[in-house]
Amino acid sequence: MSHLTQEQRYTISCMLKQNYSRTAIGLAIGRDKSVISREIKRNCDKRNNTYRADLATKKYNSRQRDKPKAIKFTIDIKKKVETLIRKDLSPEQISGVMKKNGEPTVSTERIYQHIWADKKSNGTLYKHLRREGKRYRKRGASKDSRGIIKDRVTIDKRPKIVELRDRFGDLEFDLIIGKNHQQAILTINDRTSGMLKMTKVANKKADIVALAIINLLEEWKPYLHTVTADNGKEFAEHKLVAQELNVEYYFAQPYHPWERGSNENLNGLIRQYFKKGSDFTKLTIEDIKMVENKINNRPRKRFNYETPIFVMNKLLFNPKVAFVA
Repeated sequence: MSHLTQEQRYTISCMLKQNYSRTAIGLAIGRDKSVISREIKRNCDKRNNTYRADLATKKYNSRQRDKPKAIKFTIDIKKKVETLIRKDLSPEQISGVMKKNGEPTVSTERIYQHIWADKKSNGTLYKHLRREGKRYRKRGASKDSRGIIKDRVTIDKRPKIVELRDRFGDLEFDLIIGKNHQQAILTINDRTSGMLKMTKVANKKADIVALAIINLLEEWKPYLHTVTADNGKEFAEHKLVAQELNVEYYFAQPYHPWERGSNENLNGLIRQYFKKGSDFTKLTIEDIKMVENKINNRPRKRFNYETPIFVMNKLLFNPKVAFVA
């Protein structure tokens, strides 16, 4: 259905002054009464609720002029998008960052369409997606066969302030296991800022993992409050970690990965670089630090496309600024 014309608006104005109903006005100009009601509501004088044809036309023209126009996926935009894809930004991040910077861009869906078209042409853009476009398959098990860690304190005892995500120093831990269960990557993230620290460990023995945690968090020690891990036996030396770092140590419920949601999501980002089945014995500390730096400098939607490093600095050195996930 076409938009109302200036003549139709004039008819509406005249008939309203003569107290005609919306139904009668609609019949007179060939429109449904709901159209008349919407027109009056949108384009009347908000000060006195009076409908005038000249004001209604002026408001309509103003909305049409200010309405966002569809942006064509030009060659320049494609080049910028492809550059950011190759830096491992997601389509959503690309669109968000370009909008924030005042650059012309296209929708997230349009960027995905471009990636799939590139893939069909034997391109490699899709390889820079987090899971290369594969569907996420939930994992879990019906029973916990690993046993319960001695003297563990469950997450329900954790201070409620941790859920607010308005301070730095509430951390989550996990291990990413390498090929044939040989070596692993320890991942540690701050819940509020998303900042990541990670390193390689020779195996999953609890004492080795505990020492890696302590060494990795040495520079963050003054800012730490709590840590939360899953129930793997690799975290059995929790008392040593709590004592050395002066933190409160908590454990999520078995097979409740959403209780460490930030860490689960971050591990997904890391798997973009270190695929399942990767041989971690060939990884160097430089390889791991390169990925750590990439992720910490990667803009996040939940921070209005600021980076974790930016958010951490704001939290630590400007406490009036809060970033809520």
